[in-house]
Amino acid sequence: MNFNETGIQALQEGDTEAAVEAFTKAIEEEPDNPLGYINFGHVLMSMDDAERAERFFQKAITLDETSATAYYGLANLYFNAERYAEALKLYEKAVQYGLEGADAHFMIGKCLEKMDQPKLALPYLQRAVELDGEDVQARLSFGIALASLELFELAEPQFVEVLMQQPDHADAHYNLGVLYAVSTNRVEDAMFHLKQAYTLDETNEMARYAYDMIVEGRNKTNM
Repeated sequence: MNFNETGIQALQEGDTEAAVEAFTKAIEEEPDNPLGYINFGHVLMSMDDAERAERFFQKAITLDETSATAYYGLANLYFNAERYAEALKLYEKAVQYGLEGADAHFMIGKCLEKMDQPKLALPYLQRAVELDGEDVQARLSFGIALASLELFELAEPQFVEVLMQQPDHADAHYNLGVLYAVSTNRVEDAMFHLKQAYTLDETNEMARYAYDMIVEGRNKTNM
């Protein structure tokens, strides 16, 4: 087992100190290998040391301008810092240089969503769902993007599928409840899902407010 593998094992076991020691040795042993810098960057991110983590990811990129994992790590750092335009470019680089799987597509979609461009986000979120149908967060985001574009009939099955996988998913209940409230006559279904949302997540004041507004509207109708 080399130092990078030792460090990754230590990180998985929650031993940050041992991981730092192992990745330091990996860099000392192979100073021109970007992997050690990438791994060290991830450790620093886990320690909330974004400034140093950024330097390690950048160093990895200078050593290998095609390192998809280095671009992805730096992109995550920028996304967490709400530097969405910069993160977007780096996620695109990661995909360009061969990063496989749903995560990068999902994060490109999230960047565009944060930049108020849901129409551009849509194909990336859809691709993320296609690549990993078990990823409820990607599916939820895809549904929200569809709903924001008033594609309600396409959004509904996405929220329903999330709830099939995770019946207590408060955000899915909330979004499905709002969808039923604004785009259908299914008032009882809207109320059910909104109530589920604020019952499961007591901080969801928007769900409670929407539920109360429906109740108030029904009471006025029945007067």
